[in-house]
This record gives sequence, C-alpha cells and structure tokens, in this order.
Amino acid sequence: MTKIVFFRSGGVFYGFEEQGHTGYGEAGDDILCAAISSMTMFLINTIEVAYASSVDYDIEDDDTRIRVRAKAALPEFESDDYKRYAVSGIMMGYYCQLSDMLEEYGDFLDVSVEERPYED
Repeated sequence: MTKIVFFRSGGVFYGFEEQGHTGYGEAGDDILCAAISSMTMFLINTIEVAYASSVDYDIEDDDTRIRVRAKAALPEFESDDYKRYAVSGIMMGYYCQLSDMLEEYGDFLDVSVEERPYED
C-alpha cells in the first residue's frame, strides 16, 4: 500500500510524503504506482518551471519514500499572492485527485492530511 500524507499550515497545502508500493500490480507493471509517480513529477516540474519556484524534495528508492515541500505556497515565504495560490492550488489539486482515486483503489492507497508548520 502507498500511504500519502499531505502537509498543511493554516489550512494551506504546501507538501506531502509518499511511502510504500501500492501492490496493485507486479513491479514494472503497476499502473497505479506509475500514475502516482507521474503525477508527483508533474507537480514538481510545474512548480519549478511554470511557477519559477523552488521545491524541496527527497526521493529514497531503498525505502520507497518521496517527500515534497514548496515554501512558495505559504505567506511567510512568498509575498506574491498569485504564485502562492498557484503553488498551493496544485498541491490541493493533487490531494483531490488522489482522494477521488480512493473509491477504486482504496485497498492500495491511503491518503491523509496533517496540519503542521513548515520545517526546514
């Protein structure tokens, strides 16, 4: 099962951590794992390239953990309202997409939200 915990501060989505393999299919043929990986990289690339903001992320292949955080989503780090809303909005969109996927893939996917301040 893949567990994804989203991070919010003051109700604003700014990051997430994914851990584990979905187990939906064999390694290399797991379409659910491929979809999650693709959406994660889309989010990172969009924030970095389209929104010209840095994203802190760590990918640990040995224990299948990905941690993604974007300071630009939070008002204490980003003064540009449009950029802030765009970055937090794409994070929230990812959360909504994964939440929708729970209906069909709930045995292979766990999605939750934690309210916590940003930590370097």
